[in-house]
Amino acid sequence: MTFDPKTTAFVFPGQGSQAVGMGRDLATAFPAARVVFDEADSVLGFSFSKIMWEGPDSDLNDTLNTQPALFTHSLAAYRAFQSLAPNMSPVYMAGHSLGQLSAISAAGGLSFADGLRLVRKRGELMKRAGEINPGGMAAILGVDIPTLDSVCAAASTKDEIVQVANDNCPGQVVISGHKAALERAMLGAKAAGAKRALPLAVSIAAHSPLMDSIQAEWNQAVTAAAFMDVAIPVVGNVVASPLVSAAELRADVIAQMQSRVRWTESIKWMTSQGVTNFVEVGNGTVLGGLVKRIAEGVVSFPMGNPVDFEIFR
Repeated sequence: MTFDPKTTAFVFPGQGSQAVGMGRDLATAFPAARVVFDEADSVLGFSFSKIMWEGPDSDLNDTLNTQPALFTHSLAAYRAFQSLAPNMSPVYMAGHSLGQLSAISAAGGLSFADGLRLVRKRGELMKRAGEINPGGMAAILGVDIPTLDSVCAAASTKDEIVQVANDNCPGQVVISGHKAALERAMLGAKAAGAKRALPLAVSIAAHSPLMDSIQAEWNQAVTAAAFMDVAIPVVGNVVASPLVSAAELRADVIAQMQSRVRWTESIKWMTSQGVTNFVEVGNGTVLGGLVKRIAEGVVSFPMGNPVDFEIFR
C-alpha cells in the first residue's frame, strides 16, 4: 500500500503510551530499528533497551526513562519505515508533548543522539521540578476549553495555579497545577457540567508554571542542542502551526515546558490543509483515538510493531 504524501501526516506519541516490551519485536524484525536501539544504549552508556524490553514497570514508568524510551521507539519505528519506503515522506509531522521532540528528530531537525540526550535531560528536569514543587494533573471529560479556562482561572490564586495542560480532543482535556488549585478546579469542572474529573497518578504538573524551577536549565539545554532546519514542517504544540527553521523549533520546544499542548488545534490545522491519513509512529494507539475524535473522515494507522508494516511490503 502507498499513501499519498500530500494527504499524510506522521504523529508521535507522548508520555502514557509506554509499555514493557516496547520495540523488542521491532528490533528483531528490522535491522534499521535495531541500529537505533543499539545507538541508544551507546549514547546513554548502559543497556537502556533492556529497561524498555524487560522492565520492570517501575523503572520504565520513571519519567527519567519513560521519555527517552518513547523517543527511541518512535525513531526506531520511523527508521524501519524508511527502510521499506525510502521515497515516501509525509507532508507534516507533529508530536504530543514529549512526542514533539520525536517528530523534530524524525524530520531531520535533531540527530538521534542529540535528540536522545535532550529528551533524557527533559525527563531529568521534569522529575526534579516535581520534587522541588510538587503538583498534579487531572483529566476532565465533557467540558469545552473556554469553560475550563474560566474554571481554572477561578480556582487559581496568586500562589496556587492551575491551567489547561493538554487540549487532547473535544471533551478530553488535562489540567495541571498546584494540588489545592487542582482540587478546586476539579470541583468547579463538575459544577460546570463535566462528566468526570479524574486525578492522574503523577506528582508532576507538566505544562504549567510549576515547571518554572527548571525552565532556565531547560532553555540552556535546548539552546545548546544542534537544531537544524527541517524539510518536513513540524506542527508545534504551542503555536499549532508549521515550524521549519531551527529557531522556530527551538522556541516552541522551550515554550512548551509551561504552555498547553494545543493538540486539537494542531490536528484541525493539518486537516484544513487536506491531511486525511494520520500515521502514529511509536508505541500504542492513543493519538489515533484522539485524531478520530477531532476530525471526521480521517484514517489513522499504527506504526510501532512489525505487523503494522505489512501494508508497506
